[in-house]
Amino acid sequence: MIKNNYLILVRHGQSTYNLDNKFTGWKDVELTKKGKNEAKLAIDLLKNININKAYTSALKRAQDTLNIILKGLDIKLDVITNYKLNERDYGDLVGQNKLDAAKKFGSKQVQIWRRSYDVSPPGGESLKMTYDRCIPYFKSVILQDVFKHNNVIISAHGNSIRAIVKFLLNLSSDEILKTEIGWCEPWVFEFNSSNNLVNLDILHNDEYESNSKLPIALNSLFKSLNT
Repeated sequence: MIKNNYLILVRHGQSTYNLDNKFTGWKDVELTKKGKNEAKLAIDLLKNININKAYTSALKRAQDTLNIILKGLDIKLDVITNYKLNERDYGDLVGQNKLDAAKKFGSKQVQIWRRSYDVSPPGGESLKMTYDRCIPYFKSVILQDVFKHNNVIISAHGNSIRAIVKFLLNLSSDEILKTEIGWCEPWVFEFNSSNNLVNLDILHNDEYESNSKLPIALNSLFKSLNT
């Protein structure tokens, strides 16, 4: 009997730009001490899953988060790196403090850039563009690994993970904009032997409040997915 398999999505821990409230995008910044500790907290949450495939973005904060988790689990893998899993590119906003950007461009305009599905900041990407970059690679490569009965972990970013969640759960653009991916809170998708998605668990350490949010009830969601 073939067992079920898992896809684990992990957003990197807090970065130096997160701490400074700056737009990060493709800027290659380090994890903070807090970010490294967040990655360590994910280790215990994942200890019962035999991970045998690992993917990450081309950005150091996601790579370092993954390395901390795999080392803590005592798992040695050839990690596959691809820029298609990178964070949304914020273009001309990268490196700017979000409050300063609101003063410069107007808070309403910055909010539109941040929270619209298909509006991009100057020189950057919208969430839709991030989806269009990420999902073809996810479908043709990573998901096929899951379908070959592997347990796959992806360490990536808030918006590239949002894109994958939107695809897997068939969320609307409005629903995905209301979805939050907490730092180092693993989203564990379970697939059965027929490659159907049968469950989602969002894991977090009980000592801390979860920052992840899915604006739809999982029971009704899986009922609609499996009918």
